[in-house]
Amino acid sequence: MPLLYRHFAAPASKRKWQHRRPHWCKVDNDPSVAESHGALPMSYNAHRFAHREHLGLTPREFAVLQRLSTPQKVQSFLNAICINHETDGETILSVREVLSQRHAHCIEAAFVAACAFWVHGKPPLVMHLDCAATDYPHVIALFRRGRDWGAISKSNGTPLRYRDPIYRSLRELAMSYFHEYSDRHGRKTLRSYSVAFDLRCVDAKLWVTNTHACLETNDRLASARHYPLVTSRQERLLVRRDPFERHTAKTVEYPPPAVKKRAKQKSVG
Repeated sequence: MPLLYRHFAAPASKRKWQHRRPHWCKVDNDPSVAESHGALPMSYNAHRFAHREHLGLTPREFAVLQRLSTPQKVQSFLNAICINHETDGETILSVREVLSQRHAHCIEAAFVAACAFWVHGKPPLVMHLDCAATDYPHVIALFRRGRDWGAISKSNGTPLRYRDPIYRSLRELAMSYFHEYSDRHGRKTLRSYSVAFDLRCVDAKLWVTNTHACLETNDRLASARHYPLVTSRQERLLVRRDPFERHTAKTVEYPPPAVKKRAKQKSVG
């Protein structure tokens, strides 16, 4: 796995499940989002505020989300919990499991951020960033200040982090991750971004309180309509990151746990 530990799935060629991308979009009810992508709004139970009973959370769990009243507080909370190194295999933890286990990778952190936004009356929007088969996708939670977009992002490295709400479009926001989004060989791998996916169109039991891997939510997000960031000609002309950049990319916030070597049992007799 790359040193950024930003991802939740294996490279496209090795993924356990594949995604088909239909020709329709899942978007929130903000007309500007639909118009910007030529998409039709999707119907869902659009509660403005998420209540504890609707989410199925305990009072203690809900209180944590209530304290995360600003994007800055959400990002600080997610930075403070450890990265999920998936030492026991791939995971897609729900909000409840992240609050319990106190670790998360990108999509798991995006679930928490989106849920916190919903608790405070903001739409729970996430974006899927897809990439070349040699790398791993990434997921961010979206928020707006006025007409400008920002992002909450959990990553173990320095590049794929929080974005201030200064980007005028989702494409502009996605492009802010392009240069540093690379594999271990320094190849720039970011290829496309999804529409703003509103998690209110997914049952809360599937991503807020699920005690198993949130595979269905992941599949629906990965199947949302994506838009290319580079043409095939531009892709062929991309320059790899230089050795200095590749060296600095190895810096991580939470080093992986040391592998425990099994002690060899001495034969008796």
